[in-house]
Amino acid sequence: PALAMGNTVVVKPATYTRLSALLFAEICAEAGLPPGVLNVLTGGGRMGSALAEHDDVDKVAFTGSTGGGQLLRRSTAGTGKKISLELGGKSPVVVFDDADLDSVVEGLVNAIWFNQGQVCSAGSRLIAQEGIYAELVRKLKARMASLRMGPSLDKCTDMGPVVDQRQFNDVTHHIERARAEGADVYQAVSPEDLPKRADGSAGLWIPPTLVTNVSSTSTIVQEEVFGPVLTAQTFRTAKEGIKLANNTRYGLGASVWTEKMTCALEVALSIKAGTVWVNGHNMFDAAAGFGGFRESGFGRDGGKEGLYEYAKPKWMERPRPKL
Repeated sequence: PALAMGNTVVVKPATYTRLSALLFAEICAEAGLPPGVLNVLTGGGRMGSALAEHDDVDKVAFTGSTGGGQLLRRSTAGTGKKISLELGGKSPVVVFDDADLDSVVEGLVNAIWFNQGQVCSAGSRLIAQEGIYAELVRKLKARMASLRMGPSLDKCTDMGPVVDQRQFNDVTHHIERARAEGADVYQAVSPEDLPKRADGSAGLWIPPTLVTNVSSTSTIVQEEVFGPVLTAQTFRTAKEGIKLANNTRYGLGASVWTEKMTCALEVALSIKAGTVWVNGHNMFDAAAGFGGFRESGFGRDGGKEGLYEYAKPKWMERPRPKL
């Protein structure tokens, strides 16, 4: 969108995802994009902050943690820079008793265990109606046992390792804390059966994890884990399900699963999230705006809303020195 609206762009990729950004720059160069229009600058967090605070930068778009977004918001306050933030989430998956459970299971696999759960809008909170909860959990555990873990570059792999040791430690800490708080933790793969590195040492694989017997105040329910961890709760009425879905400080994504479209639309309108899917999760369309509320950020990517993020009225243009 930034390029489409006529801007020059400096991309600062995350510390552990530099190669994909550099490959994108190569593709743009091969496609004939003029030199200097798209630039990739690699480095750590301090370099990113210095870039965002530079006087020649008119717009900052950040995708990352809520803490990082708050720091950028403070550092750009009062500077006149436009800023949009796509931050963390704790997205609910609300399942009614008339939903197709087999479809729900596959939807959950894509919602939470795609990319090892390292997705801002990952469906990390299962909220199922009491009548189908036990059957859904049974089907989900059976499906978890069939997920293949291994190297990310192997086409037969369903789940690879998490991105780095710090993330591995953080996810593991959340799981152990859930156990300490009295939750039931189910992992289809035991630690000794996890894949190993080529040298035989333990890798950064975390098996798909389901946490049950939790309450709305449980740490694992409220905090973003950013890993392959799904919590499960029950509800009786649609009103209660909506209340549970909105019991979070985030508001990035959500999904509603039911065969009744009137129920789906009413519940979707009542959930406070930037995007609510019906009978699906993490289905993106470039023509539709995507973004969050509350601690999930503000501003939109995609659609005309995403284009407007990178433009300003003519009268707001500041004079540039003639070179």
